[in-house]
Amino acid sequence: MSENTFRALVLDDGDGAPAASTKILELDALPDGDVTVAVAYSDLNYKDGMVLKGIGGLVKSYPHVPGIDFSGTVESSRSPRFKEGDPVILTGWRVGEVRWGGYASRARVPSDWLVPLPQGMTLLQSMALGTAGFTAMLAVMALEELGLSPTGEGEVLVSGAAGGVGSVAVALLAARGYRVAASTGRAEAHAYLRELGATTIVDRAELEAPPTRPLASERWAGAIDNVGGTTLANVLAQLHYRASCASVGLAGGANFEASVIPFVIRGVKLLGIDSATSPSEQRMAAWNRLAREMPGKALERMTTVVALEEVPDLAGDILSGRVRGRTVVDVNA
Repeated sequence: MSENTFRALVLDDGDGAPAASTKILELDALPDGDVTVAVAYSDLNYKDGMVLKGIGGLVKSYPHVPGIDFSGTVESSRSPRFKEGDPVILTGWRVGEVRWGGYASRARVPSDWLVPLPQGMTLLQSMALGTAGFTAMLAVMALEELGLSPTGEGEVLVSGAAGGVGSVAVALLAARGYRVAASTGRAEAHAYLRELGATTIVDRAELEAPPTRPLASERWAGAIDNVGGTTLANVLAQLHYRASCASVGLAGGANFEASVIPFVIRGVKLLGIDSATSPSEQRMAAWNRLAREMPGKALERMTTVVALEEVPDLAGDILSGRVRGRTVVDVNA
């Protein structure tokens, strides 16, 4: 490749079914933006799987470069916020959906979308966290703002715990001294979740059964729900008095199947966590906390690194729940 070209995983809409292949493109093909980044790593999220499989209409025009996250080094900048050589992170802003994303060795974006790499964190670690880790930290921050504390009584539930957000949430909460109940339907993930710090394993089937009454026995001091649907309804019905649940994913369905009774009788709170366009101050606060609080060994335990060419074959695996933890994409491997 020359200095005016870059390598990318390009998604084309062939015969109505997206098809991905690795290509060499000219730098002039990149979208407008005041910062060009030499990308080192991206990652694989559930939304990336949807884009690669053409689900949900997330991509509006082709050809398209997927990858909703990336980390790398500033190659050129017209912004006073960044200079050549600065390490940076991008998550959200619909990169990899309506705008070309991280599955390429170069990216060009508005400077406001970028966050400086926190001190003590590597570019690889930032994508081992990515949108999933960022979202998990936003959920922890939101719950603690409403009073959740490691000194309180009871366990904090994490549903969908073997996935990316769930894995990071379990490790973060455990590192802060919480007792964590991790819910999964995968027996092979039990040992993995205990290694991340879970004190209790909850069978996913317990939370998937249609609720028979609007309130159940108080069980959880707080919760981070990655599933939605019936699971969310059961979680809300089992929260402690005035406890909160942070909802960060709707893989189990977007229908709201809960009663108003938990909100009226127990005063529980439901928090929606949207990491796509959160304010820059909140982004930096979350990333700095991740740099300080995320246990390095746990992050290494949950991370698998793959090459760019492997990504299309993994799209179906992440959509079907067969991917455990976090998958980092080394775009230059």
